[in-house]
Amino acid sequence: MRTWWQRLIAGICLVAWFLMAQPQDVWALAHDKQTLVKADFSHQDLRDSDFSQSNMRDSSFRDSDLRGSRFFGTNLTRADMTNIDLTGGALDTARLTKTNLTNAILVGVFMTNTKFEGAIIDGADFTDVLLRRDQQLTLCKVATGTNPKTGRNTRETLDCP
Repeated sequence: MRTWWQRLIAGICLVAWFLMAQPQDVWALAHDKQTLVKADFSHQDLRDSDFSQSNMRDSSFRDSDLRGSRFFGTNLTRADMTNIDLTGGALDTARLTKTNLTNAILVGVFMTNTKFEGAIIDGADFTDVLLRRDQQLTLCKVATGTNPKTGRNTRETLDCP
């Protein structure tokens, strides 16, 4: 029969083995209040990251998992956000001038004061998004397509008239 020390050591070894054997979760990144012009964050797992109040003009997030990430007050002018998943994230007071949001999943994103002048939203899914009425109407003027992953029509997710 094992002593309590042997059981304790065996338990610690088991926990250590379990932690090393399991795929590690990506820790959320903090890139808030930074200048990241032309940065490349494409094809990455960036869940729950914070990019608030950063200058991310001309940056790429193409094909990235951004679920739960925050972009409060972020400059995303001409950013490539093609095929991103930002479900449950935040884009409030962000600048998305000429930003490419083709096939983006923006389900439940908080973006009440976001500016979208010239944004490309073909196939974007805006289901359950909090959006100012004037910005909704701006987006409805250019809304086309159906999101390939969710199967939702962009105009319908924006509740376009």
